[in-house]
Parts: sequence; C-alpha cells; structure tokens
Amino acid sequence: MKIKNICCIGAGYVGGPTMSVIAQKCPEINVTVVDLNEKRIAAWNDENVENIPIYEPGLSAVVAEARGRNLFFSTDVDEAIDRADMIFISVNTPTKTYGIGKGMAADLKWIELCARQIARVATSDKIVVEKSTLPVRTAQALKNILENTGNGVNFQILSNPEFLAEGTAVDDLLNPDRVLIGGDIDTEKGREAMQALVDVYGHWVSNDHILTTNVWSSELSKLTANAFLAQRVSSINAMSELCEVTGADVNEVSKAVGMDSRIGAKFLKASVGFGGSCFQKDILNLVYIAKSFGLNEVADYWEQVIIMNDHQKRRFAANIVKTLYNTVSGKKIAMLGWAFKKDTNDTREAASIYVADYLLSEQAEIVVYDPKVTEEQIYADLDYLGSRTGEENRKSVKIVNTAKEACLDAHAVALMTEWDEFLDLDWEAIYEKMLKPAFLFDGRKLLNKKKMIDSGFKFYAIGN
Repeated sequence: MKIKNICCIGAGYVGGPTMSVIAQKCPEINVTVVDLNEKRIAAWNDENVENIPIYEPGLSAVVAEARGRNLFFSTDVDEAIDRADMIFISVNTPTKTYGIGKGMAADLKWIELCARQIARVATSDKIVVEKSTLPVRTAQALKNILENTGNGVNFQILSNPEFLAEGTAVDDLLNPDRVLIGGDIDTEKGREAMQALVDVYGHWVSNDHILTTNVWSSELSKLTANAFLAQRVSSINAMSELCEVTGADVNEVSKAVGMDSRIGAKFLKASVGFGGSCFQKDILNLVYIAKSFGLNEVADYWEQVIIMNDHQKRRFAANIVKTLYNTVSGKKIAMLGWAFKKDTNDTREAASIYVADYLLSEQAEIVVYDPKVTEEQIYADLDYLGSRTGEENRKSVKIVNTAKEACLDAHAVALMTEWDEFLDLDWEAIYEKMLKPAFLFDGRKLLNKKKMIDSGFKFYAIGN
C-alpha cells in the first residue's frame, strides 16, 4: 500500500510539527494540515515563516523547506479528507469540564466529530491514525462510527501516539526513541495498514526504532509513559520539601540518585511543578479509567502524583506570601517566565498561572515578562480560571517586554520558567532597582545561590 496523500486534522502542537517533518522527509507524499481555526491556518501560511503559530527550535526551517512543495495548510477539511489515503486525527482531547467524569475523563467530542466527518466525506478506503492522546479502546468507538456509514468504504484504524517534548519537538521527531504503531495485527488488511505507516516513518527512522503492537497496547503505552515521567517529577518535588526542612540540597540528592544506573538522571529536576498539555490530563484520564473498572487502589496511586504537583505550586506561592511578612497586598511581584517550560510558547497547565492566581487572591500586583508568550495568551490563561473578572485581571496584572522592566521597583521576583536568557541577566543591576529588602524566589533552581546572595538578594530556591 503506497501512501501518496496524507491529511492531518488539527494544526496544533502535535499536528503542525509532526506533519512538517513528515513532509520534509517524504517529498513524494503530499501532506495537508487542516483546521477550522482560520487565524491559526493563516499563521501557518504567513509569508514570514518566523510567524508560524508554534515556537519550537528548528521548526520554522523545516516548514520553510516543505511548505508549498508538498506541505499545505488549509481550512478546507472535506477536500483534504476526500483526497487522502491516510488521515491523522490530531485534535484536542481536553479533560471534561461537565457531566460524567468531569475533571478527570478525556473529552472525546472533537474525536467523534472528526470520525463522523471522515465517514460523511470519504468515498475511498482510508487509513485513520489516532495521533491525539486517547483513552484505551477509543479505536473501537472510531471503528464503530466509521464502519456504520453504509457507504461501502473500508477503514483501518491505527494508533500512533506522539512522544514529543515541547522545546525539543523537532529533534524528537527527527531522532525518536521509538515510533509506536498499534493496529489490527490479526488481519491481513490491518497488517498492511500498519506497514504503510511504517514505510512513511521508514524514510528517516530505522526499523529497530519502529515498534508495532496491538492497538490497545499502543493507546495505553502513551498514557503510561506520561504517567511515569510525571511521577518522577512529583517524586523529586516531594523530596525537595524534605530537603528544605532537613538542610539537604535537592540538586545534590537528585544527582546522587540519578547516577544509579537503575534509576537514571532524567526528570529528576525539582521545580515549582510540572505543566504542559499532557501530564496532568493523561494522569487524570488514567485515574478515571482505573476507577471506571473498579481499580480504586490503582486510581489512588496515580492521583497522588497530581495531588503532589498541585501542592508544590501552592507551597511555592504560599512561601512568597509568608516570606514577605505574611502579606503581599499592594506589593509588586515580578514573574519571569509564563510558559510551562523553556523553548516553547505553550502555557497549558503552566505553574505560573496558578502561582499568579494565588498571589492575586492575596491582592498582589503582578508584572509578567516572557520572551515568547503573548499578552493576549497570559490574560486568557487567567480569565479561564474564572477566579475574577477579566477586567480585574487586566487591572492587577501588567505585561512588559523585558525582564529588567518587570523587576523595576518590585518587592520580589519569582522565576517561573527556566529560559536561558534569565541566566545572563545583570542581576546586580536588577537588585539596585528593586525595593529593599529585595526577594528572589527561584522556582526552577536555575540561578547560582551564592552569586544571588552576594548580589544582595534574600534568595529562596526550591529544595534548598
């Protein structure tokens, strides 16, 4: 089965970069990324490739090479579906905010709408690939919708979860640890469909890095991978609090533990808490699945990872209030960084949102600087929480264009994102322009403690 046309529904953080790399590496395949969001598609098509809607190191160069040659961005979903041999579904699967499973289960509304649109439009056989992170056995629901259309079109459903880390997404796509493809391994047509996707990735990924499984194992592997990674972050964050009261240094502890070959050093960096679109959503999904099968002990185990993460964010914010003489009312707090991690403009579930919300509830005045996140996005994140009106958020939160401006006349600085540029700031000059005593709270353990104290700061870092 030779793939000539690929369609991807969803031009977000997964669909955009993934399809861009596939187009770059497979010049003979036409790749069309479609989305109903006209503003987003217009940004992907912007003449200045630096204005594409997602910031990832190296992504604009990949898009520049393939766009217009065999990579296209469009709002005409029906046409792209009709032409495609293979359709990737890469739409959002947020946590439900209503009904059964509210606050835990994945909301599959957009997935089902995609399936119904594919079923309505398709006139030839299609391979449909789940790229979004989904609960186990979602493929069965897709299959039921697609096969009950009565138009005689045959569909094969594959699961191909993404394992991208934002900030390194392009490199993760070019040099993946593994590509996981799940499908119907018990039928010839199922195996043919899987091989067609293996052949696409085979343009640049060696066979020993492409793993094929049944579709259920593939769906669950994605949730499990994110749960394990998040668990490591919550584990070291739990130790960071213990370090603070015992006089240990969490960096030294994590280094010692990480040198154990059975454990390894990755994801053992203490911080103000994990964010991003995946970790919290996927663990809550896992908790919900476990509960729905009556596996309450399993659910409780994984839920504790989320509880610990929420605690870490709350604890960091509460420490700012406590250190500033138990009140931040009317005090200016500079927040450096808003994105959930460096090298991305993604703010979903960012710790900064919740720390800011806590401080605002204590009547602080907040000034934010982030090199990649827009003012519009920062206000949207705060408005989404619904803790106060949009007007109140705009009155209490100011967005500025430099770190220096954010810190001017501030009572305290909270470092929220580990952007490299924060390492190179003239901290002595910043100290001079702050109110005294000048407090600096490092939520990412980015800065040198001795250097900051020598500069005059009252310095506090996670796990120290």
